[in-house]
Amino acid sequence: MTTVTTPNDLLAAVPFLIGYQPSDSIVLISLKDESINMAIRIDFPESIEKREASALIEKLRGSDGALLVSYIPDSCHDTESVLLPLIEALEEEAIPLRESIIIVGNRWRSLMCNDPDCCPIEGSPLPELSGSRVAVEEIAQGKLMPFKNLTEMAGSLDQELDSVIIEMIGRIPPIDYDCDPTPAQREGANSILDFLHDFEVDGICRDKRLVAKVLVRLKDLQVRDFALGSMNGESDLYFDAWKWLLKKAPEGFIAAPATLFAVAAYERGDGAMANLALAKAEGDQPNYSMINLLKQLFRSGKSPTIFAELRAELHPKVCAALFSGSISA
Repeated sequence: MTTVTTPNDLLAAVPFLIGYQPSDSIVLISLKDESINMAIRIDFPESIEKREASALIEKLRGSDGALLVSYIPDSCHDTESVLLPLIEALEEEAIPLRESIIIVGNRWRSLMCNDPDCCPIEGSPLPELSGSRVAVEEIAQGKLMPFKNLTEMAGSLDQELDSVIIEMIGRIPPIDYDCDPTPAQREGANSILDFLHDFEVDGICRDKRLVAKVLVRLKDLQVRDFALGSMNGESDLYFDAWKWLLKKAPEGFIAAPATLFAVAAYERGDGAMANLALAKAEGDQPNYSMINLLKQLFRSGKSPTIFAELRAELHPKVCAALFSGSISA
């Protein structure tokens, strides 16, 4: 995230941090070493209990400071009372509140500034996002403009099915677990690598039979775990590739690419997109492994670096199981 030095910068940064233009929301941002470390968005509540505020602020433990940006719904008539438990919880954790901004309609003001010339009581007009310095710098770094709202973000994951891929899926036999599944699992792992290579070169996989094979083999949890372990959280390749594959997956084959995409989104800091992907996985297979695990992890607010730690521990074991004694290794 680019440097945020002014309230206008902060207002422009929030949609990039959560992926869409929020409304009726509270966005809590933690700072570490003077840089944005994490952003948490919740629906703007009627009230916040002390224990709820403490649980939320606990996720920011160890931060150097916090920023609070609140998008006030029409139904709220006492904003400061709603926000007070969060502010008190920050004080209890000894996390300095660096700024608290409220947005009402198309105007904003700081709750920490008492200068009427700087922050008039009626608020100041919201800055235009597209022309902001933050937007220019974020787009220059490869980020897309945020979605207008959560509904538009969810629509970006709608299926774009290909009849040829669906037909080829029907021609690929599933793994026979009554025999040794390792050769088929190894074939699936190699297919994953071929798919990612094609996507890295062209930004698409034109080999529809390969796409079908990847979708079929990803139903195997060992192959799914290989794909998960093959990811590098610093690369947008996996975010783009798994999103593309998810949109091509027919019913019954969505859960695996959806969970892979959820991890890639979370690692990139797109928490809202990660949760939407999990919802897609759950809609396809409600009892799919990893859904509850990822839900708990996302709710915990843990750093995305946890996935790098898990890969370092688990991926060598998966590779050994698949490729031990194999020329393909």
